[in-house]
Order: sequence, then C-alpha cells, then structure tokens
Amino acid sequence: MERKGSVTVFLALVLSMMLSLVCTSVESVRMAAARTQILGSLDVGLYSLFGQYDKTLLEDYDLFLLDGSCGGGELNMAHMYDNMESYMKPILKQNSQKLSIVQGGFTGYRLATDEDGEAFYHQVVRYMKETLGSQGVQLLLSRMKNREERTKEAEQNGNRAESGQALESYDAEMDSAARNSEAAMEEIQQAGQNGGADGKAVFGSGSEDSGNTPEFSSNSDKDVRNPITVIRRIRRMGVLELVLPPGSRVSEREISKSTLVSGRTLQKGMTIAGKLTEDTGYTSQVLFQQYLMDKLGNFRSPSSSSKGLGYQVEYVLEGKDNDLDNLKGVAGKLLIIREGVNFAHLLSDPAKRSQAAALAAAIAATFLIPPAAAVIESALLLCWAFGESILDVRELLDGGCVPLIKSASDWQLSLGNLSNLLDSLDTRRRSVDNGMTYEDYLQVMLISRSRNLKLERGMDMVELTIRSIPQRENFRLDSCITAIEASVDVRANKRKVFTVTKQYCYD
Repeated sequence: MERKGSVTVFLALVLSMMLSLVCTSVESVRMAAARTQILGSLDVGLYSLFGQYDKTLLEDYDLFLLDGSCGGGELNMAHMYDNMESYMKPILKQNSQKLSIVQGGFTGYRLATDEDGEAFYHQVVRYMKETLGSQGVQLLLSRMKNREERTKEAEQNGNRAESGQALESYDAEMDSAARNSEAAMEEIQQAGQNGGADGKAVFGSGSEDSGNTPEFSSNSDKDVRNPITVIRRIRRMGVLELVLPPGSRVSEREISKSTLVSGRTLQKGMTIAGKLTEDTGYTSQVLFQQYLMDKLGNFRSPSSSSKGLGYQVEYVLEGKDNDLDNLKGVAGKLLIIREGVNFAHLLSDPAKRSQAAALAAAIAATFLIPPAAAVIESALLLCWAFGESILDVRELLDGGCVPLIKSASDWQLSLGNLSNLLDSLDTRRRSVDNGMTYEDYLQVMLISRSRNLKLERGMDMVELTIRSIPQRENFRLDSCITAIEASVDVRANKRKVFTVTKQYCYD
C-alpha cells in the first residue's frame, strides 16, 4: 500500500507541472494572438486612413497625399487619429480576446512641404522614373544636355553683344560727326558773311526721337538708308508689342502670393524616423522640370483652372504675381537667347559680314567719317541680329519651331529689309521641322533656376489649381500628409496592456 501511494503522489506532481505548462502555453498563445490581432488592427487603421488619399491630386498630378485638414485648411490630426481608430475597433472586437484601446496617438508625421518640400519632390521624381522608364530617362537627359549647353552659350553671346556697347560707340561717332558738321557749317556761313561766298551745308543735324543720333542727308546722288535709327526706335518698344503674333490675347489673371506656399508661414510636421535624403542630382532635376512642363500651363497651353494663373510655367521662371509680367520676362529672355544665336551666325557668315561692311562704309562715307566704318558695322550686326530675333520669338509664341543654331538657309531677314521690319513681321517669319518649340525653350530655361525655387513655385501652382475646385478653396499643401507613425496602448483580457507602434508612408 505504501508503494502504491508513493507512485500516486509522484504522478500527481508530474501532472500538476504538465498542467501548469499547458496553461502557461495556452496563455502565451492567447497573448501572442492578441498581439497579432492588435498589430493587425493598427495595420488596417493606417491602411484605411491612407486609403483616403486626395483623389484630385492623384488624377491631375499623380500624387499620393492625404488631406489632413478634412477640407478645412488647417491640419486636424485629432480627427485623423479618430478616423484611424474607428477602423481599428472592429478588428479588436473579433474573437474572444476582449481587446480595448486604452490610449493612443501619432508620435510623428510628415507633411508634403516639410524639409523644403522634399516629400513632394521625391514623389514627383519617382513617378517620372516609373513613367518614362530607364531608356526614356536617358533619352531625355541626352536631349536636355545638348540643348542646355547650346542655349547657355547663346544667352551668354546675347548678353555679351548687348553689353559690348556697339550702339553706344555708334552714338558717339554720330555725335562727333554732327558736331563737326555744325562747326563746318558755321565756318562756311562765317566765310560767306565775311567774303560774300554762298555757303552750303553738306548735311543737317536732326536728332532721332529722344536720342542724339543724327539722321543724315546725303551729298551723293543716291541716299543710303541707315537701318540703325529704325531699330533704335523699335528697341524702345515693349517686348510683347513686338513678339506677340497677331490675334494673341494675353491673360490678365493675378494672384496674391502671400497666400501661397512660397509666401506664407507653413505648418510643420512632427519628427519621424527615416528622414528623407535631399535629392540634388541632375537627373532628378531634369525629371522634376519635365513634370512641371507636363502638368502646368503655359502661354501656348494655358491652365484650364478658373482661378489662379494661366501661364504657370512662366510663373515658375519669373515669380511675378500676374501672367502679363511673367510672359514679358520670359519673352525678354527668349529675345536675348535668340539674339545670341543670330549674332553668332552673322559673325560666322562671310556673305552677311560683307553686306554689313559695305553698308557701314557707305554710311560712314555719307557722314564723312570713314574711320568709323568698323563701329557702324558692329552696330549694324547687332541691329540685324535683334531684328531676326524678333521674328524668331514671334514664331515661337505662334506655335512654330525655330532652329537652335541658324544656318544661311534658315535666315529670314535681309539687311535691305531691316528698315521695314515692322511692316513685314508676319510675312517673313517661318517655322522649321527640326527646330525647338516654345515649350522646349521653357524647359531649357528652367534648368538655370535653382532646385528649391522650382519646387516652391511648382507647389504654389498645384495648390492654386486645387483651390479653383468648388468647396476646395481652403486647400493647403502644408496640410497634406505623406507619412505617419502611430502608437496605441491596448488592454488584452482586462489584464495585460500592449503598446504597438507602426509607421506608414506614401514615400
């Protein structure tokens, strides 16, 4: 009996230990299941929250952004959390775990405009890479690199030609000729009064408009037409008056820059793990400005939004608060670029140089100042390049193509017709098949603008376009969320409290 009793006690001890192990295992499984269920509920909450992305931004701009203002303009993170929690609760009620939320909140979040708009920039670049593919990106880079180098050189040539003081030197020579003429006339008149001779003036000293450059009258049988005086008057005209094609109407839209991303104090997010790296690569910048060209309006294809600016790419370039001034600034830069191209061609074309030299010599001889022929030739070349550039820019704004580098066959304006430039602006210009369009020039000009400036002004235009939609007047990009980190405390079976933290982002 004693032996049997000892065996029973041993078995009881073993069974109790096994039962304790089983119960512990069951409880551990229950807690693991509870933890998994809690994590699943937080996943569902975040996924459901971010699934409410702004559909207009996705359809029009291919951007995934969550409007954290709920249409009110000001960021409302409390409402965002309540929204997320409402999707968690049904998951927590499943099974028999008796799970309940004790407390929770967002421990970090990133807005589209944080870090100088880096999240916005990253989304755009990623979208462009996925859209173009690696081969498309390489083709775009190759084309832009070639155009950028040539356009930059043309702009430098244009600025150099304008700052070369060719017209100032011409004015000085003409003023000197006028003074010498007046002195000679006085001497002849004085001699006539003293000796009774019949003095005659060779040419008068009339002035051109508001300047001091004299118009000449010739002592030869055939007068020489001086186109420089005509071009000087034309250069004082407004640039849009010269380059706008017939029938064009310029937008009169204006905006208040103080209400935009670039003009107001922006809302800031909370620090979140995984800070975005600033992407300053050349490839990314080319892709970003290609995105701006694809999504924003310009003079040739104005924005269709009822509010805001119509010439949005021109705004990115110039930053003025109205379409007129933005277009005027871009047209002026185009004129400089084309002037550089045309001036370089004139210098390299022997036939045109000979024509300019012959006319300069004739003008110098008429004024009795042969040594000034070289100065007059330089002024003639500059005026000729300017006249050709007006035709080029006018063609670009009319939707035509203009070659980046001019050849003799592409040249439109003869030296003999330079004085009649305004009478034939639209009969002499022509488009070429292999040239650059107005949009091509805009894209090349964007390269010279800083990355942050293009990003900031690009966000301005996106924001304005969304505000033109009914009931979206208060839209703000600095209320748009791209990433959230959430932390929630959940009680399981009325005993243990689990803390779970999870991050979700569009980036």
